[in-house]
Amino acid sequence: MVEHGDVRVVHRGGSKINFREPVISNDSSFLLCASGENVKVFSTNTEECVHDLRGHTGLVTGVRLRPSNHLQVYSCSTDGTVRLWDFTDGILIKTYVIGYPIYSIYTSANHEGVIFIVTSKSDQGSELFQLVAVQLPQSTEQLVEAREFSAVLPDVSSKPASIDFGRGGEYIASVKGQQLEVFFFKKQKSYRFFLREDNKKGGKNTFTCVVCHPKDDCIATGHEDGKIRLWRNFNQKKEYTYSTMHWHHGAVGSLRFTPEGTNLLSGGVESVLVQWRYNQESEKDFLPRLGAAITHIVVSPDGALFCTSHSDNKITLIQSCVKVSAVIQGLVKGDGVRTDLMVDPHSKAMVLNGKPGHLQFYSLQRDKLLYNLDIVQQEYIHEEGLQQFEVVKAAFTSSGDWLATVEERQQKGAELEINLKLWAFDEQTQSFVLNTTITAPHEARITAMCFCHAAGSQTTMLVSTSKDGHFKAWQLAEPAHTQDEGSSPSWSCDFVGSYHGLVPESCCFSADGSLLAVSFKEVVTVWSPSSWELLTTLSQPPGAIRHLCFGRLSCSKYLLGATANSLLCCWNLLTCSLEWSTAMDTSFLLADPLSENIAAFCDQAGSTDLFVFKPNEPRPLFSQKAVCSGRVTRAVFAPREEMLESCEESSQWLNLSQLYFLTPYMDLMTFSTKAEEENLMASSKQLVIDDSIAMTPFSLLLGKHRQQQENQDPLSFLSAERTPLPHGSVAIKELLQTPAHVLPSTSFLCSMFISSLLISVTDPREEDKHVEEEMESDKENSDEEMESGTLRPEGSVGDQSAQAADPPLTKAQIREIRRVKKLDQGWMSNILDT
Repeated sequence: MVEHGDVRVVHRGGSKINFREPVISNDSSFLLCASGENVKVFSTNTEECVHDLRGHTGLVTGVRLRPSNHLQVYSCSTDGTVRLWDFTDGILIKTYVIGYPIYSIYTSANHEGVIFIVTSKSDQGSELFQLVAVQLPQSTEQLVEAREFSAVLPDVSSKPASIDFGRGGEYIASVKGQQLEVFFFKKQKSYRFFLREDNKKGGKNTFTCVVCHPKDDCIATGHEDGKIRLWRNFNQKKEYTYSTMHWHHGAVGSLRFTPEGTNLLSGGVESVLVQWRYNQESEKDFLPRLGAAITHIVVSPDGALFCTSHSDNKITLIQSCVKVSAVIQGLVKGDGVRTDLMVDPHSKAMVLNGKPGHLQFYSLQRDKLLYNLDIVQQEYIHEEGLQQFEVVKAAFTSSGDWLATVEERQQKGAELEINLKLWAFDEQTQSFVLNTTITAPHEARITAMCFCHAAGSQTTMLVSTSKDGHFKAWQLAEPAHTQDEGSSPSWSCDFVGSYHGLVPESCCFSADGSLLAVSFKEVVTVWSPSSWELLTTLSQPPGAIRHLCFGRLSCSKYLLGATANSLLCCWNLLTCSLEWSTAMDTSFLLADPLSENIAAFCDQAGSTDLFVFKPNEPRPLFSQKAVCSGRVTRAVFAPREEMLESCEESSQWLNLSQLYFLTPYMDLMTFSTKAEEENLMASSKQLVIDDSIAMTPFSLLLGKHRQQQENQDPLSFLSAERTPLPHGSVAIKELLQTPAHVLPSTSFLCSMFISSLLISVTDPREEDKHVEEEMESDKENSDEEMESGTLRPEGSVGDQSAQAADPPLTKAQIREIRRVKKLDQGWMSNILDT
């Protein structure tokens, strides 16, 4: 058995970017957010990820700017470290070892060299948390152990929105449950204020978030019943007051004051950003339809840029609460992945269900959402208990020209509603257009669906199985008169099959499309799609078959199936007998479309193991224990754009395709070799972009092109850059100095203007010809001098220095001098003799 060796499991993306509130740089050029074990740095102008700060070995739980240096940022993690980064260059400056898991971090300008962290009380269990001040030691070492701790608040919430500093750090406010606690640093005294659990109207008074006014002694708190309270006079236990504002019908998700304190921003499940006027609470502005519930609100230091995080793993950038300027969308988590993981053959993007009623197309290379495809085409209503259509199944053809989706809705006291939709790929818009909608394709829930992927097939076929005991074949019918305008192909039911009233669980086509396998409980039926004849049945020990998979290429004669009683079976279709079986609790079975390899994820003692094998070989090609904790139920083989040349036996199965899978925590993982990761890191470090150039795909391409030019011919590259433009040309002077109403038409001036910008380049062949002529003339001159026997007197030192000081002659002047030398000067000697 081949162990993992050179192959490693790496995190490829999909982490939550809305887990903690993001941070905006002082110049509003960058946005930083925690993403799994990394910190991502985005450009606010282009939405591109500029840097990926890697170094933590645990979940990153907070990001804060360093008050004394606006180009540096702190990050904390559950690995027990705080790291200091230069986020503009993506460089790790220092690592502070705390030794305890950290759940949030805070900084204050009034407390230089001190950070505040929330950690658990080790002596009283992990459910109790405390706020601790940490004195950062001054050291030149990159790895420093912090040892000076002092407790500030003994009982706080682990949520970062529950703590905030007031007046630049004079006091700190903390909320937990129905308690508000304010701690003053100078007095070293705290005041606690309590609310009843339920008010008279039945609403909940539980605190959800807190924020302090930057200049006034005012604290704003959000509550589960949607109310916002403004607290004043909280430096006295008995004379405190608060006023109430109410607009949100659900819990207040986040609060934030603008830098000057003139406005208060709030957001919640309504997907609306509310801007309240401070001390004029009756006046408020709204920015609605932001797409999902607001979880965090951040304001840039200059107050010009707002940022909201949303429950669908999205960050929205807003220009002064007026309009949305940019959207940074991560992998949408939703309530779980209902569809399989797929790869779009056109865009090479991973496709799965995203926000309600949509399919998301996610770029695996850029770790970024490309676009959403609206499948349900109905407005989603944010209301608890309301059942709405959800996308539960999807499948692509091998060419990517057709997409099939299944959506369903189950309302109380009503029958299950199912729609099967077929989408055609439009070359002009490079997207999918709805072609056919089939209402109630089955009488019960659809259990599986697959296309026939045969390359030379004359027809396009889709098969769906359902709990109603039937499987149906849907065939694409071309229009009878292709000359008719507006005619388009349509889909119709070609065959309905069943087997002894049993419920079909899964289905699969062979690679050449000549066979269709449908599992009915413990029996596998094999059909001929050309005649719909039942060819054979394959049975095995009791246990419903959950997954079916045909072999590929040289292993196409094998059919594999995973059962509910922890068996993996392989049948030989030539002999119609069981080839082999093994005890294995297979949670997902997957075939590589470009090779004979089969990947099997197996559930073992609370974690998932991976086995990669060929059906005709008893020895696995690759195996790895505990690739992740929990059960893997979604995976996909993504074809590589360039073949990976690997000589290691353990990694050859990665040469043509790369295996991706989703963990139960919705992290996107993949398998990669050590050399591949090193090349990826090296290529990212080699590309250096000027700070003045926006980080866009075009600028990256331009940077690579410039780097290639410099490597090929640096002298020509520098000379081309230094060539001055003809600013003093006649065309430019005429354009700038002549009045506009006197100038001729633009078409007349265009050719003259373009010609003035052209730089004349001599044909290299002509230059070589001139050089040869000059060499020949030099040779003739030297021969003539040797024949005449005349010796040139050597010049003095002064003459040599004078000659060196003279400006160099041009090529034209040199040629003229040589021409004069060749002239017959005999007439001058005759005159001198007379």
